[in-house]
Amino acid sequence: MSLFQGILRFQQEDFEAQRELFSQLSREQKPHTLFIGCSDSRVVPTLITKAHPGELFMVRNVANIVPPFAQSSSDHSTAAAIEFAVQILGVETIVVCGHTNCGGCAALYTKPEELAAVPHLQHWLKLSLEVPQRVPRLMVDGDGGDREWLTEQVNILVQLENLRTYPFILEKVEAGLLEIQGWHYVIESGKVLHFNDDGGKFEMVTG
Repeated sequence: MSLFQGILRFQQEDFEAQRELFSQLSREQKPHTLFIGCSDSRVVPTLITKAHPGELFMVRNVANIVPPFAQSSSDHSTAAAIEFAVQILGVETIVVCGHTNCGGCAALYTKPEELAAVPHLQHWLKLSLEVPQRVPRLMVDGDGGDREWLTEQVNILVQLENLRTYPFILEKVEAGLLEIQGWHYVIESGKVLHFNDDGGKFEMVTG
């Protein structure tokens, strides 16, 4: 299906079925969640969560990275979206969602010279260079698949830490006005693991 055909189907089917909702959304939005996900085409936040239009404020970039507050001036696009979602829209939840087979996370192990043709990507990934430094300490059998899985999950945890470097986020979290969650989406099964702060590990979402 071409993109134009998709537009026509949307107008004829989805839009018509939710015309009243779109009318309500035409002048304002009140999303409950800021969803920070990877740009990967296989990750579709509204499909995974079955959220309706107006529920998710989304930020997508390579490897679902959150620049630390101290560096937000140079990596301002994601930081600006975070500020807007939390300070202006007043979201109640922030989700950082990584996924399996993440090319951005795999590129963290690539030699700099191999990324010479993509300098902007190389600069961006430097924000998560501590991830491959942490992973070896967590590996049990040295398996490549194990490293891939751990890298994606550790990357999520690093971004959760980075979120807490934003003073206005930390203030709202401590006041109980904002919740931060880390998710790991498993593409091949459709399952989602969420990080349990109490248990200190990722667990399957079951209900």
